[in-house]
Amino acid sequence: MHDDLMAKASAWLAEDPDQETRDELAALIEAGDVEELSARFGGTLQFGTAGLRGELGAGPMRMNRSVVICAAAGLAAYLKRHGHTGGLVVIGYDARHKSADFARDTAAVMTGAGLRAAVLPRPLPTPVLAFAIRHLGAVAGVEVTASHNPPRDNGYKVYLGDGSQIVPPADAEIAAEIAAIASLNDVPRPDSGWETLDDAVLDAYLARTDAVLAAGSPRTARTVYTAMHGVGRDVLLAAFARAGFPEPVLVAEQADPDPDFPTVAFPNPEEPGAMDLAFARARTADPDLVIANDPDADRCAVAVKDGGDWRMLRGDEVGALLAAHLVRRGARGVLAESIVSSSLLGRIAAKAGLPYEETLTGFKWIARVDGLRYGYEEALGYCVDPQGVRDKDGITAALLITELASVLKEEGRTLLDLLDDLAVEHGLHATDQLSVRVQDLSLIADAMRRLREQPPTELAGLPVTRAEDLTRGTDTLPPTDGLRYTLTGARVIVRPSGTEPKLKCYLEVVVPVTTHAGLPAARARAAELLAAIKRDLSAAAGI
Repeated sequence: MHDDLMAKASAWLAEDPDQETRDELAALIEAGDVEELSARFGGTLQFGTAGLRGELGAGPMRMNRSVVICAAAGLAAYLKRHGHTGGLVVIGYDARHKSADFARDTAAVMTGAGLRAAVLPRPLPTPVLAFAIRHLGAVAGVEVTASHNPPRDNGYKVYLGDGSQIVPPADAEIAAEIAAIASLNDVPRPDSGWETLDDAVLDAYLARTDAVLAAGSPRTARTVYTAMHGVGRDVLLAAFARAGFPEPVLVAEQADPDPDFPTVAFPNPEEPGAMDLAFARARTADPDLVIANDPDADRCAVAVKDGGDWRMLRGDEVGALLAAHLVRRGARGVLAESIVSSSLLGRIAAKAGLPYEETLTGFKWIARVDGLRYGYEEALGYCVDPQGVRDKDGITAALLITELASVLKEEGRTLLDLLDDLAVEHGLHATDQLSVRVQDLSLIADAMRRLREQPPTELAGLPVTRAEDLTRGTDTLPPTDGLRYTLTGARVIVRPSGTEPKLKCYLEVVVPVTTHAGLPAARARAAELLAAIKRDLSAAAGI
């Protein structure tokens, strides 16, 4: 075993094109660090529907230039097999460590394979890349990003020519092409031949953001904005200036791109503490709302003043607010969301007489809904302009929520007032998440097995009226690794995260309420039920 491991590591070292990872690997070989080498050479990063995502470092279980070159070569082979020789592949990247290198390697591989490659001019938001694919008539797109993962991670997201992320079976076909590459030496990588785009594509994206807002709508709401050390600031400021909103007040400490994300433990607005600096700025600037993007700016977080201080709205709350706003503006078309998002969207659609669809988790599914007008996911992802960007877009979502806040401001109302109205109209929909991060992935498999073998019959005293194992698929959903429990007045979904070592449980309770006066009691009841469901579900899953 030891000899085999050393042989694998030495073979990798001989081909590695990156001096930094070569030095790192040479040191591990010299030290005979079997444990660390085993972790890096015990398999390969799996190419799936999220593309690739992992920790930076040498070896096939890490993100590095060798892995990226193979992934690009596999994608190129897949595209050629599907008749796209000579087609354009557009490549975007964020400001993480190695992102620019991975983008350049991808462009070289595409060029060497007989495809045309065009790279965005600098680190830009993921939605600009998603827009560019259809705008430029590309056959595929690649975004180098690990979104809101920790600083040591990077990733590789693949889109096809329709502008949405890959879904099965394309992922498995690309993975097979990657696996067929015997040696990096077999992959031609010229030093030039690809195009570096200018700002015309960004200008076209910004021009498109105008379509999100209603002509002549109020533009008075004032915002505090944080880019969370990512790439959103310049594009968001440009979009807000075009729209005529007051210039957002920046959270200075987080405004510049910084791959080390020095002020946050995790650069994800949902993580505890990530919004502290933004709230501190809001306490002095006193805006109408706080807006945050994640580092690649495809997600949008919104916070409001509630009582004496600021609080983040849940993704489901923002999702319902944006839907209500679009409906009020007379939007037509399908409203869609993933199964882990609040059922309130379905009730808003039904009341408006609009079609509604539920999909598997991820915008790769939501963006594919026929006739989509608006789609969202509880993890702060919103697609408000599906004709322009078939993915979540934190820039256009920020514009739309600021327009809504402006409309309400003119009426002497707030986003919280509209949420109260929606609760009285449709029932109080309260959501929460039980999310368990693990070091050992087998703990997630154990929990899923335990729940499959002994499904709970009641949670929080509410009977489970239906237990579904989603690996079998349903009438409307393809198979996925997940469990769904329908209860009287509640719903629970349990699934392993697709991008992080987490088991995620999504909880929703619906408490009937008929008057605004009844809201405080309904909220208290909802909080009590959610806490009890969490407790009982933890026990049932053994987590």
